[in-house]
Formats: sequence, structure tokens, C-alpha cells
Amino acid sequence: MCGIIGILGSHEVAPLLVESLKRLEYRGYDSAGIATVNEGRLDRRRAVGKLVNLSDVLVHDPLPGHAGIGHTRWATHGVPAERNAHPHRAGRVSVVHNGIIENFRELRAWLADRGLVQESDTDTETVALLANLFLSEGASPEEAVEMTLQRLHGAYALLFIFEGEEDLLIAARKGSPLAIGHGDGEMFVGSDAIALAPFTSRITYLEEGDWAVVTRAGARIKDGAGRLANRPAKTIQIESAQVDKAGHRHFMAKEIAEQPSRLTTALNHYLAEDGTFRLPGQGLDFRAMDRLTMVACGTASYACLVAKYWFEQIAGLPVDVDVASEFRYREPPIPPRTAALFVSQSGETADTLAALRYCRDKAATILSVVNVAESSIARESDLALPILAGPEIGVASTKAFSCQLVVLALLALEAGRQRGHMDEATHAERLAALRSIPGLVNHALGLSEASDRVAAKLAEARDILFLGRGRMYPLALEGALKLKEISYIHAEAYASGELKHGPIALVDKSVPVIVMAPHDELFDKTVSNMQEVMARGGQVLLVTDREGANVAAHGVWEMLVLPDVAALWAPILYAVPAQLLAYHTAIAKGTDVDQPRNLAKSVTVE
Repeated sequence: MCGIIGILGSHEVAPLLVESLKRLEYRGYDSAGIATVNEGRLDRRRAVGKLVNLSDVLVHDPLPGHAGIGHTRWATHGVPAERNAHPHRAGRVSVVHNGIIENFRELRAWLADRGLVQESDTDTETVALLANLFLSEGASPEEAVEMTLQRLHGAYALLFIFEGEEDLLIAARKGSPLAIGHGDGEMFVGSDAIALAPFTSRITYLEEGDWAVVTRAGARIKDGAGRLANRPAKTIQIESAQVDKAGHRHFMAKEIAEQPSRLTTALNHYLAEDGTFRLPGQGLDFRAMDRLTMVACGTASYACLVAKYWFEQIAGLPVDVDVASEFRYREPPIPPRTAALFVSQSGETADTLAALRYCRDKAATILSVVNVAESSIARESDLALPILAGPEIGVASTKAFSCQLVVLALLALEAGRQRGHMDEATHAERLAALRSIPGLVNHALGLSEASDRVAAKLAEARDILFLGRGRMYPLALEGALKLKEISYIHAEAYASGELKHGPIALVDKSVPVIVMAPHDELFDKTVSNMQEVMARGGQVLLVTDREGANVAAHGVWEMLVLPDVAALWAPILYAVPAQLLAYHTAIAKGTDVDQPRNLAKSVTVE
């Protein structure tokens, strides 16, 4: 969500702070600001809207200094307005914050009793007020931060600077990620490695509860109990933090186009030449599992729903899938021989991380499928499986979703092999079909022009329905989500067989119905449901293969025809037209494709 950057540099930091914040735009934001210390004087500049507005402010009112902090805000407490934008300031302290201070009302009342009243509507300003109060009572900056942290309840990544202190940043992390970057006579703090990549490849990740006193000479880190903590510096792969559109109009377009190469990378990472599945560490024993619990949010949860079909059909392993935000609140029992698997693109999703911690002492094994190998979810898992999608900047997930599916498919195949639910010939056949997916995805990208043509009509609709059956039902859910996210059109997805149990009442000639239907074992049933739609004037867009098109073309409004694919792996391939339809519809609507309103890429608060 919110993006944080801090620099103790040897040059003017304002342009560097703004440039780093641009690299964090993918996280979603509605205002931005920076603060610096120059010749001992603390000052700040803030603006509502895109970073270009902040840049305009800085052109007319520059902010000098070699030490500073910056922030992109995604509103939680208080509307998007300059008074609510970060950095917040109280006297000698300025602070930026990602997260939610849950006891801010009590803190605000406690401060008001001492004559300290907020200027903003935010929870964050209470942090600055507290720290400045302790400074005014004689505490050092380090002591003031420590006393402040002891009073905060909730989730936060915090970064402080102080008037009169040009060689000091203090960072704290509880629930939201922060990383420290090590330079040559310079130091950096950021929300993630993407923000720090232009400056350094040596990164130290703060652990849960850590706080750090950062100077140009280095960082001194304490854990939540106040003990000195030796957190190692790691060298990150610069490639994994590079952010550019590579000639594409939008990051989303680039990331859709990258899928064949990224899927190939994931397959090659996990598969030896002889088809042996390679796992890091001690591997997995699926024979020791009686049940698999899968937990995720948003698009990742739909990847789990697809994988539920795979694990149950291929391996005979019962699977539960839960939305992370609901999982721990119903206090589900976790039998002893249960493995818990958590899927998250960022690896920092707050609800998913909380669900993982709920399972920590209950499940036999904690697994994760993530895109960020050093993320909190990865570090807290017994076994973390990277999807190797590379940085995904567009808020609407595309290549991360398809790479999640491929890694989960490989896991399901390995589970089936270990549990004896298929012979070697069947395993080899299914694996060969999975290996062919990148090439088929490359072929499916050729549907972009046809999707653009169809999108002109979809963009006129107020409501759109998606239908799918079996393994394609989660794909219908994902297609509807993609369309909602970036075009702002109301879209809903239903299992095709549920249509006549209520949703068919929504169908009329003004409602396009997108049917995801490869010619598989459920095709005839799906076509029957499609006929019910057309009988009521519904405009059907059929997404199918050549055989499906030959059988069911009559009466449909439009078709997108994909190459033939093994029915088992069809969801991976059919993700492509779902993405292309959403992308081109958003362009036709004129919406912000990469940074849709109200959304954040990494949801680090509950």
C-alpha cells in the first residue's frame, strides 16, 4: 500500500526521493510528500494526486537537503487532502507511516488532555505528536522513538527524521515491511527493494518488531525486546528490481506479454531435464498429508480455487480454500496431518500473513507460493516456493497469477506421483502438456486485436456476467475481478450450473455474458447454460477452442478462439483472454490501467 523512502545521502535528496516514489507508484496512492533536513532545519512539501503534482510544487518551492524521507499515501484515516498527506510533522519530528495505528483514538485523547491537538484526520499524526512530546521532555531522538513505539498498537512501518539531525533516520517495523539499503557513505530505507534498487544492491530486511537507528556509517538494529539484533545484509538481484515498460503503453500490457518467458522460467526452475520435480530444502512428503488448507486473497485466492481441482483430481488430496481475511476469525480446526499453503504475490499481504501465524503451531507444514523470496510470508514458512514472475507493477495481477498456477500445477503433479494416484505414463503425459503451456500462451497473445474489437462493445455495458464450469469457474471469477479492477464496470461470475438458481434474472439484451468454455468433459453442460442465456436475449461472448467454436458458434455475439490445450491445464491458458478483455475495455473506457482508483498493489493492512 503506502510507499516509504528515506535517504541519508551525499547529494540533494529531493529529486532522489521523488524518483524512488515513482518506483513505488504501483503500490497505489492518492497523495505524496517529502521532508528534508537542511542546515538543521526541518521542512516538507506535500500534494494531493499524482506525483507530478508534488513535482510541480517542488519546482516552485524547492526543498534542499542531503537527508530526507518521502511517502505515497493510500488513504485509510481521513480523505485524500494535503492536510492528511505524509510526511506528518509535530515540532522537531517528521514521520511517514504505512499501516494502521489501532489505538490512535485513545492516543489522540491522551495528547489532547496535554494540549496537543491534531491538524489532520489521520492516525499517523499521533505518532509525530508523541515523539515530539517526549523530545520536549528531554528525551533523545532514539529514546523518544522507543517510548513512542511502546505506546502503539497495530501495524506499522515508520520512518522518522528530526530537526537538527542531518545524519539520522529511525525506522521501525511491525506488520508492514521495511528494508535498509547500504551504500558507500550513504544509507537508505524503503518499503521494498524496488525503491532502493537505483542506489544499492545490499539490503537488510527488518524482522517483525525490529527498529533501527540509521546513520551514514551504518545501521544499529534492535528487536522488539530492545536487544541488539544482527540482521544480515543480502545482495539482491538487480534484475528483480528493474522497473520499466520496455516500449509498452502500460505496465499491464508488458506483464501480459511477459507470460510465456516467465512461465518458462518457472518450469525450468522446478523441473530437471528428466522431468524430476526439484524442491528447495528437504522437499515435501505428500503421503504424510491428509488434507491441504490453502489461504489467499483476491486473485491469489482464485489460483487456489483452480489448484483445489488439481490436487483433488490428480492426487486425491482433500483441499480447503479460504479467503485470508475470514480464515482466522472463524477459528478453523487444523487436524495434525494438515499442510497449510499460503499464496501471495507480494508475500506481505497482511491478512494472509496473519492466517499463516494462526496456523504456525497447528499445521504439520507451512508452505507458501510467493513472488518475493525475502518477504515476510516466505521467511515465516517451512518451505517457500518462488513463482519467479519478476516485478509486477500493474495493480491488476497478470503474470503473477499465471505463474502461481504453474507452480501449483507442478505441486499437484508431484503430490499425485508421490501418493500413487497416477502411473508414470500418465504423469509424463500431464507434465508434457504443462510444458507446452508457454508456447500456447504465446499463441493466445495473438488475440489482443480481437479482444480490442470486442472491448469497444463491453465498454458500453453497466453490468457484465462471466460463466464457467469446473476448473473454469475460478477463471470466470478472475475474469470478473480483472474487469472490475481496471474498467470499473460491475462484473459478476457464476458457476454455469448455478445460473438458473437466481442469476439468470439479471440477463437481458444489455448484459454481455462471457462464457469460458474449452471443449472439455463439461462443455455440453456449459453450452446448455449458454443457450438459456441466449434464449433470454443475452449477448454471449464465447471463449473456447476450435472444436468448441465448431459446435457452439451459432447464435453467439462474438467468439475468441484459443489453441487446443489439455483440459487439466486450460485455466492457465484461458487467463490470457480474461486479461486482454479487461485491459482493452479499460483503455476503451479511458481509465487508469496500471493504477486504478482506490486500489493498492500490496495490501499490508487488514
